[in-house]
Parts: sequence; C-alpha cells; structure tokens
Amino acid sequence: MYTRWGRTNCTDGIHTELVYHGFVGGSSFLSTGGASDYLCLPSDPQWGSYNEVANGLGEVWGAEYETASFPFTLRNEGPSTLQNQNVPCAVCRAKTRASVLMVPARQECHEGWTREYSGYLTSGHKAHKGRYQYTCMDAAPGSDVAGYRDENGALFYSVDGVCGSLPCPPYINGRELTCVVCTK
Repeated sequence: MYTRWGRTNCTDGIHTELVYHGFVGGSSFLSTGGASDYLCLPSDPQWGSYNEVANGLGEVWGAEYETASFPFTLRNEGPSTLQNQNVPCAVCRAKTRASVLMVPARQECHEGWTREYSGYLTSGHKAHKGRYQYTCMDAAPGSDVAGYRDENGALFYSVDGVCGSLPCPPYINGRELTCVVCTK
C-alpha cells in the first residue's frame, strides 16, 4: 500500500490498483502544533456527528505546491507552473501484498475493502509545540481503568476541515472529519 503524492492514478493497472484519489491535506505551516504527517483525503467524504461551529482545536488544511515547476520538470497534465496549485494524491495497492489503510473523511471503506473500525480523525492541538500523526480514534472509545487524571501528556483533539486550498465542496469548513480503518 502506498500513497502517490501529486497524482490521481497509480503506477500501472497490472500490478497495482487505485483505492481512491483525492486531495493532500495537513497541518498549517504556521501552526506550532497539530499533526505531523500528510493525508490523502478522498474526493468523496462522508460525515458522522458534527458541530456546525468550528472548534478550531484540530484542523486539516489543503496542501499547495510552493515551487514554480523545478524540480518537477516532467510534463504534467495541469498548468505550466505548480506554484500555489493544490496537490492531488492517489492511494494505491500493490496487488500481491497484505494491506491496512486508514481513510480520513470516510465512514465506510471503498469497494472491495473490509471495515475493521470507524471513528473520528484526531491530532494534536494546532497551538501545541509537539506534532502528532493524524489518528483514527474509534467512534466508541474506551478509557483506561486507572481513571481520570488530567496530566496533560499526549492529547487528542477532533479535526475540522478548513476550506481554501482544501476544496469545499466536497468538504465543509469547520466540520469534524470521520475516518475508517480498512483491510484487504
């Protein structure tokens, strides 16, 4: 399993298959906290429970190229310059390998995949100094038997979409993003 950043297709149709294509998302470069990885957000998000008012605590933004073209000198299907263009992505499966995939902004797996669990996308707070990966937290999370401590170590916050370079529609500004973990 791999993500092909900057494209909406897989390498070939013989040894790989397209799981889904979409848009690259991640934390704002201006935030001191939030997540530390990029996501390939699908072009067909699904919503669970949400609050129309953005909480602004965890966010995912669309990604943009910050280069005119170099070092990307091969012919592409888009504009002649890449500067400030949104970045597409494709999640691809190598057909001969066992695969596990977390899909942000979906509650069900794409066709041919088995849902292991679904929940909500979480990350660190955008204003915290540390960076954390986006994580798919189960929709019905349990708690530790040790109980309530409020020690403020590693923290999880739900993640809202932020319109702009993240296309809206299909995304909706301030809406909590769902997630699903799929196997094949």
